Amino acid sequence: MLIAVRSEIEAVIETRALASDLEAAFIAASAGEVELPPVGHLTFPDVGGDCHIKFGHHRGDDDFVIKVATGFPEQAALGSPVGNGLFLVISATTGQVRAMLHDEMMLTDVRTGIGGAIASRRLARPDARRLLVVGTGTQARRQLRAHVELFSRQLDVTVWGRSADSAARVVEDVRSSVTADVATDLGAACRSADIIVTTTDATQPIIDADWIVPGTHVTAIGADAPGKHELDARLLRSADLLVADSASQCLDHGELSVIADDPVRAADVVELGSLLGGSPVERSSSDTTVADLTGIAALDVAAARHVLQRLGQRDSSAP
Repeated sequence: MLIAVRSEIEAVIETRALASDLEAAFIAASAGEVELPPVGHLTFPDVGGDCHIKFGHHRGDDDFVIKVATGFPEQAALGSPVGNGLFLVISATTGQVRAMLHDEMMLTDVRTGIGGAIASRRLARPDARRLLVVGTGTQARRQLRAHVELFSRQLDVTVWGRSADSAARVVEDVRSSVTADVATDLGAACRSADIIVTTTDATQPIIDADWIVPGTHVTAIGADAPGKHELDARLLRSADLLVADSASQCLDHGELSVIADDPVRAADVVELGSLLGGSPVERSSSDTTVADLTGIAALDVAAARHVLQRLGQRDSSAP
């Protein structure tokens, strides 16, 4: 059995190649080619932590993947890692464990950042340039870097956080590859943005519907578990296009859960993989679009495959 640690995993990731793999995974998932059981979720309210267990199998693949990822935000104040976790790659023909990727949450963070950029790139207006990243944690940095790297045009980047000092640290951390400014007024920053990416663990909406002007695209990352919400429900009820990585998953415990009791609105939700696969959708430059990404195991399967291929442990011709 192969055991790879974070440094080994990080060393072999190729962002653009992984983005191509993840795009294909979105498409396969929406086409029903990936078995995706419901997400396992544990909460630890006394310490503000949670654990996600995601697993999936791309039909015809030699292996399936089980991922465990934890998030304990209060650990940041103690100087300890907020997230941790690992991937288990198991043979779909023998049941034997083939690899353990002890990524310490890094691979999940990377694939989430790239997934967000894929959604924004597909849904934002062709002339969208002003990117606002809301949040100051690891995922804010991942989203920022992925958007800048994967967009074909230069983006003007602004970062907002509850703490201006924390936002300034994000800007400083990415300064070697990205030029960004700090926003002090979230409402004003939203009104001037073309693309808004939310990356917080908020349990009460922080983005007001009145701040979103026509033509804006929002990629919402933070609401990946019951009780989390970053967006005003009015925005989700009024947006011209609602997109999900998994419609069923997002309506269950993502931002879109607030419209789950509205069968007409819920039926309007389109999956990102369908759009990436070529499904037509009519929209204008003044349409407001929202992508709700709760994280699907199809991306974890693709990410694990990407790493193992580059570690020389997998036949690159495997599906």
